[in-house]
Amino acid sequence: MKTVKISLNSIDKVKSFVNDITKFDYDFDLVSGRYVIDAKSIMGIFSLDLSKPIDLNIHAEDGADEVLEVLKPYMI
Repeated sequence: MKTVKISLNSIDKVKSFVNDITKFDYDFDLVSGRYVIDAKSIMGIFSLDLSKPIDLNIHAEDGADEVLEVLKPYMI
């Protein structure tokens, strides 16, 4: 598992983020405080406080580098 900090501070960023990560078969969790939600869920993401950075847990053994390349625009 790999963890990175991301920022999703606009509606367009959330939509493009979900579109980007749904291309992968791995599991992704967003962690904000004590809340953990599925990162592929647009409704779940909008339930979080998007004004602060969010931790993204990537549950991928192999291929994490490819995922990180796609996530570069969102990483802090």
